[in-house]
Amino acid sequence: MTKRSRREREQRTQQNERIRAIEASMLSRIDPTTAQAFARSVAEARARGPELRPPDMPPGTAPRPPRPGHEPRPAKEAARPRRGKF
Repeated sequence: MTKRSRREREQRTQQNERIRAIEASMLSRIDPTTAQAFARSVAEARARGPELRPPDMPPGTAPRPPRPGHEPRPAKEAARPRRGKF
């Protein structure tokens, strides 16, 4: 964990207080129904939490799948066998 100086901690608390004041002034300027809807959506987003990490890909797979329409071409098969010595 990073050790922060007293000054940095004080600056962070001051910044947080300023952000709260800005948010409060923004919410006071809009109508109450919009403010309540905004607060509800924020609470829902915080309740969801962070997105889950996608599962690990099996070994040997490409890191990114090809875009649609850009898939690799299949290998050509010989139309007829070669003549000559086997």
